[in-house]
Amino acid sequence: MSTDPRVALQSLVSALEEHLAALSNRRSDQDPAVDAAYVAIADAFDSYEEALYDNFDEVTPLTVFADDDEDDDDDFDDLEEADDDSSPLDEDDYDDLDEDSSDDR
Repeated sequence: MSTDPRVALQSLVSALEEHLAALSNRRSDQDPAVDAAYVAIADAFDSYEEALYDNFDEVTPLTVFADDDEDDDDDFDDLEEADDDSSPLDEDDYDDLDEDSSDDR
């Protein structure tokens, strides 16, 4: 049985609000409430995305990054280096990165 996308969306909005509240009341850099709220957003988003797909064969243009994907950080480092004009990356390289991330769905 698939989830109603509106119910999943409400859960996502609630998770975002709880995350904001946890950030506002953070007690330390390693506050477990913030970490739990972060995970709740990712879980709620996954449920919303699944509900959209099940009901409409559609997804959002958003991606949730996993904490354990340290290799993904290297991709962002490459993009930061591309900011200067002497970079060997061109517009096609950015398109390739977009295609790689869409293949993960």
